[in-house]
Amino acid sequence: MARVDFWEKPGCGGNARQKARLRSAGHEVVEHDLLAEPWTAERLAAFFGALPVAEWFNRAAPKVKSGEIVPEALDAGGAMVALLAEPLLIRRPLMAAEGRRVVGFDEAVVAAWIGLGASMAAPVGEGCPKGEAPLPCPRPSTDGEGSLTA
Repeated sequence: MARVDFWEKPGCGGNARQKARLRSAGHEVVEHDLLAEPWTAERLAAFFGALPVAEWFNRAAPKVKSGEIVPEALDAGGAMVALLAEPLLIRRPLMAAEGRRVVGFDEAVVAAWIGLGASMAAPVGEGCPKGEAPLPCPRPSTDGEGSLTA
């Protein structure tokens, strides 16, 4: 099984389901805080590959949902500036394993890449388990020593 570096928004229910799916398939998941990571344009672009610019964005981000940012209207340079300035806009998760980097959690892609074992009754996907809830998930707090608490 693979060691998967997994950049997430801490406290995100969707990312929690995705990590559980990877672990149930026997993978080691190493969690990273997507929002606190010191991203560079080059490093972040490695996750996007040949994807269209609009697919780089988290569709549930408040600025995307409100129409303040329209991913389809941005070129690669403008999109990268926006993503680096506000990492909440980055589609998640970002994953790295076995020399490859991907954005998003497409189960078919992940299964072909590192394997997902037996299929679950319902796909995990990328959507927020809260649906269209008006408030974002809270950020977890730390215990004073830098460890996340629930």
